[in-house]
Parts: sequence; C-alpha cells; structure tokens
Amino acid sequence: MLGAGLFPLVVASCGTRGSEPTSVTGDEDLLQEHGFEDADAHEIIDQLEALPVAERPQNLIASVTATSLQLQDDAERKAELPLPEDQFYLSVAPFVETTHECAFHSLTTCRGELRSREITVSVVDSSSGEIFEEGARATHDNGFLGLWLPRGITAELTCTLEDYTGTAPISTQAEDDLTCLTSLQLT
Repeated sequence: MLGAGLFPLVVASCGTRGSEPTSVTGDEDLLQEHGFEDADAHEIIDQLEALPVAERPQNLIASVTATSLQLQDDAERKAELPLPEDQFYLSVAPFVETTHECAFHSLTTCRGELRSREITVSVVDSSSGEIFEEGARATHDNGFLGLWLPRGITAELTCTLEDYTGTAPISTQAEDDLTCLTSLQLT
C-alpha cells in the first residue's frame, strides 16, 4: 500500500557510512524523544529495521525514500534526515506465497512473509558484472532484509531460500526508485 501525506513525508504500509554531517529538517525533539538525537539516517534505519516487531514504536512512522529518512509521530511532528550521498537503502521482502505492494519502505509498519529466515543474496551490476553483495543474510523479524548499496547503479538482485530462487532488476539511480521491494517471488 502506498501511503499519503507528503511532507514530503511518505508513509507506506508496508557497508560504509557516508561522510557528510547529519542535517535534520523539522522537529529535533521528535528524534530526542525516540532516542535518535545523536544518530544519522543510516544508524536510525539500521536500528529500527533490526528491532523485533513487538518492540517497534507504535507512535512513529519511519519511511525511507531514495534520498531521506522521514519520521512522523502521532502528534504530527515531523523530521527528515538525508541519506548518505553515496548510498541507497533498499529493503527487500522476498516471498513464496504472500506479499503486499509497496514503493517506499516503512521501517515501523511493513511486514514480509519470510520472518527471521536465512536467505542467500546476490546483487550484481547489470553493466559491469561487479558484485555488490553476495552471501547469506537473515531477514529481520519483519520479514525484510536491508541492503545498503552504491547510489547510481542498475543491478540484478537474486535471493535464494532452500530450493526457491527469485531474481529482480533494481535501480539506485532516480529519486523515485523503490526502497521497498516486495515483488521478488521465490519459486
């Protein structure tokens, strides 16, 4: 489900860090109240993605676009932090039977089918054949695995679970590129 309410806050139902300083747009008290006052977008995304579903904040929506992390709480306070200029965050929920539509990942509400499962992942540049990611990765409690990829690439993502495999093209080039991939069916 694609969400609405643009701050441009996008609300969805569903490596190494950059060197630039963190600049927050919006309400810094929101960050402080959730324990993120000294964290950048990369750290907040990794922290929220790794939380067990039962421990994720119920009063916070945290959405990832191609260029920023956007936060909004139940008091309508908003904050936005830029992603590292050289990195792109893609959250992937490979599935066998059930999925949902999504374009921009919500760290607090998106759920995938394959929770806490070991998936073999490969991300290969479509032009050069360079391997950006390869090996076993565990999906988080929400059924997603997060990939920090170089910005400006097109690649092929392959996920394997036991005897099931799926492949999808991905892009980290445009501001409207997906940050939530839920269409990768393993067959």
